[in-house]
Amino acid sequence: MIKSYRDLEIYEESYEMFLQVHRFTQKYPEYERYEIGSQLRKAAMSIPLNIAEGYGKKSSELDFKRFLKMSLGSCNEVQVLLDMSKDLGYIEEQEYKDFLEKYEVLGKRINTLIQRWKSSI
Repeated sequence: MIKSYRDLEIYEESYEMFLQVHRFTQKYPEYERYEIGSQLRKAAMSIPLNIAEGYGKKSSELDFKRFLKMSLGSCNEVQVLLDMSKDLGYIEEQEYKDFLEKYEVLGKRINTLIQRWKSSI
């Protein structure tokens, strides 16, 4: 039974992934920590924040799905920023592949939840 956004696996997963991204971007060159690094952290942070906010609205199923779609958009944004980070040499190939795969899977899971969510709130 889902009683809170914290009960959603995609929330837990996206929160943990944000922490990994945050820690990782601290290794970027100083000038990029405030450019691409900051944007990457914001996009990664936006995913669990939108899941929590959307679930908390409780006004309608459509509201929650709208916030899930925003989370999906942020997930896509993270992937583009990872591409940029790799191409600029800030992330090693294996780390890039690992992060990218995790965000691709998360995006698919968010999309599945959008399609299947039936509000019980």
